Amino acid sequence: MTAEISMRYGCNPHQAAARTYIADGRDLPITPLNASPSYINLLDALNAWQLVRELKAELGLPAATSFKHVSPAGAAVAVPLGDALSASYFVANRELSPLATAYARARGADRLASFGDWIALSDVVDVATADLIRIEVSDGVIAPGYEPEALEILKKKKGGDYRILQIDPDYEPPAIERRQLFGIELEQRRNDFVPDDAFFQNIVTTRKDLPESARRDLIVATIALKYTQSNSVCLVLDGQIIGAGAGQQSRVHCVRLASSKADNWYLRLHPRILEMKFAKGLKRPEKINAIDIYLQDDATPAELKAWEANYREVPERLTAEEKRAWLDNLKGVALSSDAFFPFRDNIDRAQRSGVEYLVQAGGSIQDEPVIAAADEYGMLMINSGVRLFHH
Repeated sequence: MTAEISMRYGCNPHQAAARTYIADGRDLPITPLNASPSYINLLDALNAWQLVRELKAELGLPAATSFKHVSPAGAAVAVPLGDALSASYFVANRELSPLATAYARARGADRLASFGDWIALSDVVDVATADLIRIEVSDGVIAPGYEPEALEILKKKKGGDYRILQIDPDYEPPAIERRQLFGIELEQRRNDFVPDDAFFQNIVTTRKDLPESARRDLIVATIALKYTQSNSVCLVLDGQIIGAGAGQQSRVHCVRLASSKADNWYLRLHPRILEMKFAKGLKRPEKINAIDIYLQDDATPAELKAWEANYREVPERLTAEEKRAWLDNLKGVALSSDAFFPFRDNIDRAQRSGVEYLVQAGGSIQDEPVIAAADEYGMLMINSGVRLFHH
């Protein structure tokens, strides 16, 4: 343990004299095992660690998150992967431990957003997980420990400059948190809310059946929101984020963003994408970018010409009708919102992305039409009374 860590720089390279410490002089609960983290690395690492720690505590499953710019691009618990997801996540021929499975899911949620991520893992990192991290473009990782062979694998990343942090899993922060902005101190009780049984009690729709799988997914979505820049909405299926809408001023734009990401996630499971014949030697990030262009409806002629060079056989593009027909199979999605829905347009858009289970704070003057919209679609909705803004 150490009392202070000097950082490479602050938020930007011109912001020097960056360091982290505990004000009362106690040792930090984090130890750098390789390379020096930056200010943003630590913002990501400490938010991400709380997310996976809480998922593990609530669900009893290994958890992982892929963090970028102080919000999760993906987060997941260890639910086994099927063949289609394994192929879509580029892990079809890998032996995955439960922890590696959680990270494969977290990374697979939005592979474009996860490029250069910070990783947080709830459990001691094993060789299978380290070997998966080895092949991905990532800035660093935080975990409660590392198997010796796993640590050696990770130390070789980025020419030896991969940032590796170990955190004391027993560390508990004070109940009161403080920050300084423009020379002014701000103080509040830390957000220690967890979704307990009471959180799920106020079901306001006609539909009342909440399967255990949907309850698990709402827990994943809700805990993820605690560490996502507000306003935010999160869609989850099978224990993993499939779409996150973060940092939007308008609630419906959160839903549109999260839902469009979920749509793209599901479209990447289409047989026409899974069977793509890429050009020989094409690297994984280039394949991911090629798939993204393939799914765009507004790609320019110049983009499409460059895109074709990624393939041995250029795939036939999906029509709007084919996309809609495939997306109609997406069902059972859980959605959590960090505040209330002010209008029914949020429900209308979420339904098109397979959402069946929702939790929101409630308390809007528009609650009745929002509940009526959920009833029209046969959804189950909970008004929790809990707001979860994060800034």
